[in-house]
Amino acid sequence: MLKKLKKIKKEVYALGQHISMSAHKARRVVDQIRGRSYEETLMILELMPYRACYPILKLVYSAAANANYNMDSNESNLVISKTQVSEGTAMKKLKPRARGRSFMIKRPTCHITIVVKDISLDEYLEVDFLDSFRWSKKRKSKSKYTAVAYHDMYSNGGIWDKK
Repeated sequence: MLKKLKKIKKEVYALGQHISMSAHKARRVVDQIRGRSYEETLMILELMPYRACYPILKLVYSAAANANYNMDSNESNLVISKTQVSEGTAMKKLKPRARGRSFMIKRPTCHITIVVKDISLDEYLEVDFLDSFRWSKKRKSKSKYTAVAYHDMYSNGGIWDKK
């Protein structure tokens, strides 16, 4: 019987919402880790002197834990395939100023998404030739992503609060 090869792609992501920093400062760090391996990413994030590194490091750990739990993948096979930083809502406060006036203070937040890919799962599966006709039709399947949300809206960073 004729055989056809089918490629599998497996990705897992971790999402951090309402992280208390501007999206521009988080993008500066995220651009450094895109496309790198998991171990190399951990070394880079631990040695960079920016405040954004700690929440991103926690998200990378979370994405690796998701990959381990959902796909039984080894950490040595993980690669950061996609990263995205988008602006969140701004927390607004009023600060009293001279002569009874008030001044608006805006604390920006951002949402960070880190997608991790297991390079050992980029194998080809043998599928029967008759099954390939079923795969050629567009089938609605479940999403290939699984997520864990991480909300960090009110934390002040503690000892990791580098400026």
